[in-house]
Amino acid sequence: MIGFDHGRCRSLIGEHDVVQNRKPRTSEPAAGPVTTAAREHRTGAILTVVALVAFVTTLDNTIIAAAAPSIGRELGLSLTLLQWAGIAYMLPYAGLLLAAGALLDRLGRRRLVLAGCAVFAAGALLGGFASSAEVLLAARVAQGVAAAFVVPGALSLIRTELPAGRRPLAVAVWTAALAAALALGPWLGGALAEHLHWSWIFFSNLPFIAGAAILLARATRAEPPRTGVRVPLGGVVLVTASLVLLTASVTASAGAATALALGGAGVLGLLGFAVTERHAAAPLIPARLLRNRIFAGANALVLLWGLGISGIVFFTPLVHQDFLGLGPEAAGLPLVLVAAAVVCATPFVPVATRVLGPHRVVCLGLLLVATGLAALAAVNAQQAIEPRLAGLVLAGVGSAFTTPITTQALELTGEGDSGAASGVLTASRELASAFGVALIGLVITAVRAADIAAGASPGPALAGGYTAGLVVAALLQAAGAALALVVLRPRPPELSRPVPAKECEGI
Repeated sequence: MIGFDHGRCRSLIGEHDVVQNRKPRTSEPAAGPVTTAAREHRTGAILTVVALVAFVTTLDNTIIAAAAPSIGRELGLSLTLLQWAGIAYMLPYAGLLLAAGALLDRLGRRRLVLAGCAVFAAGALLGGFASSAEVLLAARVAQGVAAAFVVPGALSLIRTELPAGRRPLAVAVWTAALAAALALGPWLGGALAEHLHWSWIFFSNLPFIAGAAILLARATRAEPPRTGVRVPLGGVVLVTASLVLLTASVTASAGAATALALGGAGVLGLLGFAVTERHAAAPLIPARLLRNRIFAGANALVLLWGLGISGIVFFTPLVHQDFLGLGPEAAGLPLVLVAAAVVCATPFVPVATRVLGPHRVVCLGLLLVATGLAALAAVNAQQAIEPRLAGLVLAGVGSAFTTPITTQALELTGEGDSGAASGVLTASRELASAFGVALIGLVITAVRAADIAAGASPGPALAGGYTAGLVVAALLQAAGAALALVVLRPRPPELSRPVPAKECEGI
C-alpha cells in the first residue's frame, strides 16, 4: 500500500499558488479588514519606494562620470584615483548582491533595507563633504555596500507586498526608473558640477533615499527572521570575493595581464562556489531557482540587454563631445530622450503583455532596441545631433518593453526566495553593465586604433569605433529577442492545473 505524502501535497499547493499568482497559504491568522483606499495608499507607497530606490542607486553609477574632472581639480586627484571613485561604488555593490539577497530572505527584508538606506545616506553626506581621496573613496564604498542590500530588498517588495495584479505595473515602474537614471546621470552630473558644485551629486541622493526609507517604514511591517536557517558564511565570502574579482577585472587600469588574472580568479571562485552550493545543506541560492527555465532565461536576457546597452550609454557622451564638439552638459542631454521614451512607453507594457504574452513583448522590445542602435550606426558619420534622435527614442521605447523579463522571473519565485531571486537578477544586471562597458570599449578602442593607423584623425576615428560598437550592441539585442521567444514562453496549461482534491485528502 502506498502511503500518502503530506509534504508532497503541501509542496504542490505552494507551487499551484505561485503559478496562479497568489500568496502561498500559511497557518498565520488572517489580517483584519482593510479598506480599498488603505490598500491603494499602501500600494502607491510601495510603488514609490521601488521607483526611488531604482532611480537613486542607478544614478550613483552614472552621475559621477561627468563631474569627475571637477572633483579631480578640486581634490588634486590623478586619473587613476578618479576612476576608483566609480569603481569603489561598483565593486561592493556587484560583489555583495548574491549574499545580500539570501540574507534578506533569512534576516528580514524591511530591517535590512532600512539599515541600508541609513548607510547609503551617510555615505552621500560623507561624499559631499569629502576633502581628500581617502574620504571620497570611503563614502563610495559605503554607498556600494548599502546599495547591495537596498536594491534587491526593494525589488523583492514587488513579490512580497503587492497583489498579483499590480506586480507588472511595479516592474514597469522599476524599469522606467532604472532607464531614466541611466540616461539622466551623465547630463545631471555635468549640470550640477557646472552650475552648482560637484558635492551636489552626493547631496542630491538624500531626498530620494530619505523618502524611500520613510515610505517603507510606514507601509510595511517587520517580518520575523526565519528561525533554524543557517547563514552559509563560507558561501557568502566565496561568492562575494568572486564577484568582486570579476568586476575588478573589467574596471582595473593596470593592464591586460592584471585584468586576465583577476577575471580568472573570479571564474575559479565561482566554480568553487557552485561546487559548494551543490553539497550545502542550506545553499545561498536555492537550487529550485536555478532549475527554473524562465528564471534562468530571464537572467540570460538581462545579461544580453546590459552587455549591449550599458556600453553604448557610457560612450555616447564622449562621442558627442569629441566628435560633435558639444560641451559636457549638452553631450549628455540627448540621452534624456531615452529616459523620456521609457517613461512614455511604460504604461502600455502591461496591456501589450496581456494581449501578446510576455515572450512576444520582450522579443518586440529587444528588436526595437536593436533597430534603434542600428539606426544610430547608420547616421553616426554625420556631425549633427538631430539625425541621432530617432534611434535614441526607439532604443528607449524598446527598453520599456523588456519589463516582462523581471516580472516573469519574480512571478515564478516563492515569497521565501524573493530576496535571493532579486539578488541574482540585480547581480546579472550589474555584471552585464560592467562587462558591457568593457566589451563595447574594446570594440571602440580596436577600431579607433585601426582607423588612426590608416590616417584618420582622432574625432572621426572615435566615431568609426562607436559605429562598430553600435553594430555589436544591436546584434546582442537581436540574439536576446530570439532567445526571449524560447525561454519566456508560458508553461503549458497542464502545469498550472489545480491540485486534485483527492491528492490532498487528510490534510
